[in-house]
Amino acid sequence: MADKQLAENTSAYAPDFERKVNGTLEEVGYSENSSVLLWVNQVNKNFPLHWHSAVEIIMPLSNTYTAIINKIDYTLREGDILIIPPGDLHELYAPLQGSRIIILFDFTLMSKQKGFSVITPVLTHPNLITPENSPEIYKEAYELLIQAKEEYMNAIPLWEASIYNLIIRLFILIGRNHMGTNTILPLAGLNKQKEYIEKMNMIYDYIDRSYMENITLENAASLAGFSKFHFSRLFKQMTSTSFYDYLTLRRIKAAESLLLNPELPIIEVALQSGFASISTFNRVFKSIKKCTPTEFKEFYRKQNHDSHASFN
Repeated sequence: MADKQLAENTSAYAPDFERKVNGTLEEVGYSENSSVLLWVNQVNKNFPLHWHSAVEIIMPLSNTYTAIINKIDYTLREGDILIIPPGDLHELYAPLQGSRIIILFDFTLMSKQKGFSVITPVLTHPNLITPENSPEIYKEAYELLIQAKEEYMNAIPLWEASIYNLIIRLFILIGRNHMGTNTILPLAGLNKQKEYIEKMNMIYDYIDRSYMENITLENAASLAGFSKFHFSRLFKQMTSTSFYDYLTLRRIKAAESLLLNPELPIIEVALQSGFASISTFNRVFKSIKKCTPTEFKEFYRKQNHDSHASFN
């Protein structure tokens, strides 16, 4: 009965063949008035290099599953959880047999909720959650995804809203663990922890609005009301990266989107992303993406050209 229901749901809600890739851009086929897509994928089908604006969550239920993100391999065992940020180039490889939960959802709605800016650092890179590297949250994260699967399988009224709620709970769990207030700020009272979190949220929003401008550590520290030394230490503790590294990652994310515009010169992409010079932009982009901006742009141009040619 469960297998029959699974097949029916897979056909009705999110069949694998509905994944549509235009060049390397996957057009996520949300149903009307929905911003989340979940299915239990059992098909031995690979997905070549692509990207999408949605966040993707993958958890194998049986056998393994492989993702290559920005040229880094992630081999998932049963129960491992991988979160792929929006905009990251990735490939997916399925074994001959096996099943896995796959969720695609629009993070923009969630990001607009008050306080959710603190999740932003989590999505600057892929996140792998396993019993070994995330023992504090793994069991709860696993159970949330199993609950999401059950909601999908039963397809009762408001199942999509329930799944989205479970995803929000998952990111709250990840965000709180990422900030590590219990271990990083053990001597700070709850009011002080809340103050720090609110100020960091304000800084994340500030970076998101103003990354193209000449933001400095001193500016951000002053905005938060801290000395630059205290701010630097606190920012690193709560994001696991330095202020300038975080700012650079945000600018590179912006540059990735701008590079998709074939009419926009590389120098304009650099300036609109907040880089003061083309040489700095080229050097930083290559160190993070493992290719130059020109190569990245050419790759997308070629992929889209090949895709369009195949239809003519």
